Amino acid sequence: MSRVIHRIIIHCAATPNGRVLGRDGENAAQVIDRWHRARGFHRDAPANDNGLPSIGYHGVIDADGQLLTGRGEEEVGAHVRGYNQDSLGLCLVGTDQFTSAQWAVLRTQILTLRVRWPEATLHGHNEFSSKLCPGFSVPAWAAEDFAPLRDHLCELMP
Repeated sequence: MSRVIHRIIIHCAATPNGRVLGRDGENAAQVIDRWHRARGFHRDAPANDNGLPSIGYHGVIDADGQLLTGRGEEEVGAHVRGYNQDSLGLCLVGTDQFTSAQWAVLRTQILTLRVRWPEATLHGHNEFSSKLCPGFSVPAWAAEDFAPLRDHLCELMP
């Protein structure tokens, strides 16, 4: 049975803006998986074979624009308490400024997901909790036709 998605929720990793998260042979999704494992997250029945037993997000967009799969879309996420059953979570590496590559990949992902789930609404994590995450107003971004928000744009750092 496939899930019905009512919400697409954007997050940030609360890491340095413009810096690729992967290190020591790990990519960003593997780093976040390690963080989530330390917090006690786990996937009951991994639906994809990416070797990430704990990651709560469905996708991670690193500062270089690389899109990494976390949980499969058919899996319930672990990214917004009380809203995981019918939502997908996408995480941008950074805190409140993102690279052009990240904005482009995020836009493509949102447009693709909206074709699949046209009734799904778009949100920032900050709409469900008192967190800064994702560091910008998702409604303002949507109102700009998903163009990069000037005050939330940064360069990729070496």
